[in-house]
Amino acid sequence: MLEGLRKWRRQRALAIAAIPESQWRAALEALPFLAIYTDAELSRLRERVVLFLSDKSIVAAAGFEVTPIMRLVIALQACVLTLNLDPGYYDGWENVIVYPDEFVTTLEYEDEAGVVHRHKEAMAGEALPGGAVVLSWPDVEADWTSAGMNLVIHEFAHKLDMRSGELPPRSWQKTMSSAYEHFRARAEGGEETAIDPYAAESPAEFFAVLSEVFFVDPTLLLQEYAKVYELFSWFYKQDPASRTELLLDDN
Repeated sequence: MLEGLRKWRRQRALAIAAIPESQWRAALEALPFLAIYTDAELSRLRERVVLFLSDKSIVAAAGFEVTPIMRLVIALQACVLTLNLDPGYYDGWENVIVYPDEFVTTLEYEDEAGVVHRHKEAMAGEALPGGAVVLSWPDVEADWTSAGMNLVIHEFAHKLDMRSGELPPRSWQKTMSSAYEHFRARAEGGEETAIDPYAAESPAEFFAVLSEVFFVDPTLLLQEYAKVYELFSWFYKQDPASRTELLLDDN
């Protein structure tokens, strides 16, 4: 009965919340890394986007105005990660909050002596456990032209990572830990890395940053960390590097 209800809700959303063709094309053109996807995949992605927008509220904060195109661009990038995954990966939370600029959040941590410290920090994005994804629109927009960087993919990768019980525990952890320690040593040694050095902040940030690279500049990840690329290709059920190479050959 529950499965039947889900199917009915899905069909209803697809029937009443169609995306205007002009808006769909404008959003695709704003995200050139999507050029590798076939028409059939883009059709499935479009359905995923409709369902995402019917399930999640993308709302403005601090007097900002979120346009239909902005909502579409955010949803498109979020759904690319789960194109071949169970859409239930994004269950359990409701809102995407968009700010007109970086927003200030209070960070809390405990030092070795057990003293709790709090300080305020300006952020471009944040994924809250069990809560909203928060984005700065100028940073979302800037990443359209930044090689290998994508704030939306970064924050939604955090959402997937928070469902840690659904990731393969042994081979995944061994490969990711080894690659993380190697990258952190490079960053701490002062090397100018093609991958954003923010990936050295923590294993969670390493996963999120490398997820950005996997989708936006996949050949870079394949060249730098081939074993991680293979894991991501298995997990996301996509192989964007092979598609990118074919696209370059055609041009």
